[in-house]
Amino acid sequence: MKLQELTTIKEMLDQIETMRFLYPNLSIEKYESYLSEMVPNNYIQIAVFDGSICLGITGCWSATKLWTGKYLEIDNFVVNPEFRSKGIGKLLTDYIEQKALNLGCSSIVLDAFTGNFAAHRFYYNQGYVPKGFHFVKVLDESKLTL
Repeated sequence: MKLQELTTIKEMLDQIETMRFLYPNLSIEKYESYLSEMVPNNYIQIAVFDGSICLGITGCWSATKLWTGKYLEIDNFVVNPEFRSKGIGKLLTDYIEQKALNLGCSSIVLDAFTGNFAAHRFYYNQGYVPKGFHFVKVLDESKLTL
């Protein structure tokens, strides 16, 4: 298995079938339109490949908020259903955590749909906790404004 950062819209568009496990009705046109707005705002994707097969993918971007300072946000986290419970999600979250530390982030945040209990369980097991309606994994409390 190989982890790869996808930084161009073309690289991301090439993996639309994996993203469709999360968003089945996502059209290529809409995806490209959204990515055209997201990529210039620091959005990248991280994918896990076995050869040319994308096993899992997630987007992320860093930003700054008053309460947390610099943070990394996970967005659109999906593992191909055929490869779930095989450590793909953990590979992605471990990679993201190291990336956040390298960027000097205080926290990693994400949203999970309220009815997605499998995702809640997964994120709890990775050290994330709900903070309002966001899940937050604090990496360095000294960088928080709260």
